[in-house]
Amino acid sequence: MALNAPISAATATAERANGNTRFAFFLVTSLFFMWGLSYGLLDVLNKHFQETLQVSRAKSALLQAAYFGAYFLMAMPAAALMNRKGYKTGILLGLFLFAAGALLFIPATTAGQFEFFLFALFVIASGLACLETAANPYVTFLGPPERSEQRLNLSQSFNGLGQFVGPLIGGAVFFGGGGNNQGGVQAIYVAIAAVVVVIAVLVARTPMPYIHEETVSAHGVSVRPLRAQRHLLYAVVAQFFCVAAQVGVGAFFINYVTEHAHGISSQNASYLLSVGMLCFLGGRFLGTALMGRIAPATLLATYALINVALSLVVVAGAGLVSVIALIAIFFFMSIQFPTIFALGVKNLGVHTKRGASFIIMAIVGGAIVPYFMGLLADHYSTAVSYLIPAACFAVVAWYGRYGYQLDEH
Repeated sequence: MALNAPISAATATAERANGNTRFAFFLVTSLFFMWGLSYGLLDVLNKHFQETLQVSRAKSALLQAAYFGAYFLMAMPAAALMNRKGYKTGILLGLFLFAAGALLFIPATTAGQFEFFLFALFVIASGLACLETAANPYVTFLGPPERSEQRLNLSQSFNGLGQFVGPLIGGAVFFGGGGNNQGGVQAIYVAIAAVVVVIAVLVARTPMPYIHEETVSAHGVSVRPLRAQRHLLYAVVAQFFCVAAQVGVGAFFINYVTEHAHGISSQNASYLLSVGMLCFLGGRFLGTALMGRIAPATLLATYALINVALSLVVVAGAGLVSVIALIAIFFFMSIQFPTIFALGVKNLGVHTKRGASFIIMAIVGGAIVPYFMGLLADHYSTAVSYLIPAACFAVVAWYGRYGYQLDEH
């Protein structure tokens, strides 16, 4: 298919037989793995810098602030660019910034300054904001509209795979060499930059289907302006708290495990974080299958309520039982981000890119909330800080049960 040949949500099913459409889906799905890997490394860097650069838990949470703050700043410009140039341009810009930020780890390691690492991660995340603003809605169009939630959850499953691999690599490399292996940190990010450049070349050389969003909804009526799309507005709120919870749970996972599981080192806790990410990955695949039988909004609400209960077990600080509950949270977080996203952009038509950018901007919840978790952890305990994710999951449950349905009346 030629680069400028449009396909709409209504005709995407027929176009799936085209090899370029299938390859485009596989290629874009590889992006989900790469930003999952980047995020999986972030939580290990959090504890690594606490130990090597002697920063507090609250200050180390600035890693999340820089990382997810970039999403807030870059999502709208990325959407504006894609409205003019298409999804492929947004993907290529994202890959360029991703590679550039990863290479900035070379001078950051030489300088050995926490603030330089913050800047490098900000540039990486600026690229990821472009990628997510493009790839998430793009995948929802590459097939039948009624299966968009399943399709996005499938692609996001490879994001979970990246998040599983990240802590394994980080635990082995970042805490090697006596726990002060900055050279290993640099090597990992240079390798990531190389892989990202290869993907960028493939994307640039591949004819990608051009998505033409419809001016009418699936019900045959004119698409309403964004301010009238309540399911989108509530999705933005739900996504803010969803990402806030997800980032907070991971950011202080290693701290919690080393405090509540006797004799476990930071390195071994990193490996346990990978177990949590494996649960996350399994939850994505299982959730994708379950959505063939259970309404996505219903499954979202159910999983979020379970996580409220599990978070309270973590707050209780009941030793190994609470550590197991903390790991289990990852399984039930698995479907929340992609499901909220897919529900939020449904029937937005020509407003899809802009609506997607608002949902991506909501990722800023991951920049704000972990800092307050860090303050609670510093002043009280890491266990008490998990009250914040419990409250966030309650908001997600509300969206799945009521918020999304409100727009249908």
